[in-house]
Amino acid sequence: MLDYRISQNFFHKYRYILPLFVVFSFLFAPAHHLSAQVRVSTYEDYIRKYSDLAVEHMEKYRIPASITLAQGILESGAGLSDLARRSNNHFGIKCHRGWNGGTVYAADDTPRDCFRKYKSVEDSYQDHSEFLAYGSRYKALFALSITDYKGWARGLQKSGYATDRAYANKLIKLIEDYELYRFDDAKYRKGVSRRERNEQREREAERVTWTHQPYITHGLVYVIAVDGDTFSSIAREFGFKEKELLKFNEVPEDFPLSQGDMVYFQKKKTRADKPYEFHTVQVGESMYSISQKYGIQLRNLYRLNKKSYEYVPEEGDILKLR
Repeated sequence: MLDYRISQNFFHKYRYILPLFVVFSFLFAPAHHLSAQVRVSTYEDYIRKYSDLAVEHMEKYRIPASITLAQGILESGAGLSDLARRSNNHFGIKCHRGWNGGTVYAADDTPRDCFRKYKSVEDSYQDHSEFLAYGSRYKALFALSITDYKGWARGLQKSGYATDRAYANKLIKLIEDYELYRFDDAKYRKGVSRRERNEQREREAERVTWTHQPYITHGLVYVIAVDGDTFSSIAREFGFKEKELLKFNEVPEDFPLSQGDMVYFQKKKTRADKPYEFHTVQVGESMYSISQKYGIQLRNLYRLNKKSYEYVPEEGDILKLR
């Protein structure tokens, strides 16, 4: 992808024109974004029931609560799967060598795989945390930031937690659709209200000393986030309103930025420019991250590929971009 740097002279010349363009485009931007996804009530019930437990384990074992909750939902069907109801196993952990607890058999990789059986769901959460924390194959994950749910999701798949080629992508979609990343946020865990978090972000933005290099690609102006960035800090640096950047990047309030994320200053396009016709899905990519990479509106990426919002891209899938 060819990216062109915008010179300081160019940017300073147009820094007061660009926000006006953004405001104009904002009025006509599509309403759909990540928070507009249709939510499953059983998933929300599961989150309400087990979020405190996931946070408790995060503080003890440094496993992101968002990852624990997403795995619990995915592996147990939000606690409603036959395996979860028969054995309280919410994470699909198999017996493996050295397991001396209860067992139950169910079809998975073979017609009769052995799974661990627990006395309670809490025991399942405890074993899941210890399984990751003390398993050598997952050691590298604990060097990641507690808020790097994308890195954790990719790492779990690459480490062999599951054989599903779309496993990481499914976790990321659940975390973003249900805003599970909020449970990884220390301010949220301490009971800080959204208004107080907004005020704190404003104070943090005032102290920001870095500057970002604006780029332009396919006629779209954007910057690349660095560690510690928020939509609020970037908006303040360039003289925009935070809600405008949230709208153009199709994310809800409090959506976290990771280093390397693209932040657009205007409405994304309906399709990618030539020569970008197709994209081959990689581990850890979501429809949203792909839409950001090519500057395509998320709903249009689904439409181009005739997919519903429940679709999760699998590694190796080929998606149309125009």
